[in-house]
Amino acid sequence: MSKILSGVYAASMSVLKADLSLDIEETLIHAKKNLDDNGVGSAFFGSTGCGQLISISEKKEFINSLSKKNFREKILIGTSCNSLNDTINIMQHSIKKGFENFLTMNVAYYKNDDNGVYNFYANIIKSVPEAKIVLYNFSKLSGYAFTSEVTSKLIKDFPKNIVGMKDSTGNLWDNFKAKNFSMFVGSEKKLLDGLKLGAAGCISATTNVTGSLAKKVYDDFHKNGNSSTNEKLKTIRTIFDDTGNLISALHTFKSLENKIYGNLLPPLELLNNSKKEEMIRKLKDLNFLPNKNIAA
Repeated sequence: MSKILSGVYAASMSVLKADLSLDIEETLIHAKKNLDDNGVGSAFFGSTGCGQLISISEKKEFINSLSKKNFREKILIGTSCNSLNDTINIMQHSIKKGFENFLTMNVAYYKNDDNGVYNFYANIIKSVPEAKIVLYNFSKLSGYAFTSEVTSKLIKDFPKNIVGMKDSTGNLWDNFKAKNFSMFVGSEKKLLDGLKLGAAGCISATTNVTGSLAKKVYDDFHKNGNSSTNEKLKTIRTIFDDTGNLISALHTFKSLENKIYGNLLPPLELLNNSKKEEMIRKLKDLNFLPNKNIAA
């Protein structure tokens, strides 16, 4: 079995209505226009897509609508549920609608250890044997960092199901390798270095806005082993990182061209004025704003 997934993906943003319900049509438009049309895959309902804050019924309704759209790039469904049964519910519904690739984090409550995390995924696979799972290694959110031991055990015991990892923790991307397993870095800053070490690509928050640049770095690497676009890509990511909250920064940035992106589910908020102005100033210096007339 060869690698199932590779390339540049965005942890696609969820767009909300004024009443803070999910705006399904605008979320689909965002993913099609900003991601798919630029050769970037979509990972819906991850942390950037506020997956843990959006109801299961809204997610299922979205998946229904998504199944009727024509996306060229591959799609990942983020489960973002702490409940095992809710996770299985979302995955079974997705498979019925034609989606078998999932981005799934371990439970973000209680004390996770290797054995408990293994059992979480084993129980999912028992109920959803068709699922192809990308492990979501994000200790900042879940309180647990995958070890090489549990990752290897999951791959060995479930080779048809455990197909990759998004390493947002950063402890495995540069030293863990397994046959037919796709390692994705969690930041564009690591994309080129990761590719040189055998990574499959990246799944990132900021590729919602840097997707075309990241895809160029990815394509350049596969053509000639390097990319002159990499430094600009890394600099833009650093600007967003420096705001202290990627989700808030992305929604603030996108709201410059469409106010609907300013709707955020609590406890998330847009950047305060000083951080917003600093971000705009830095991005303007790089000629990376949706409207060059925006004032810093």
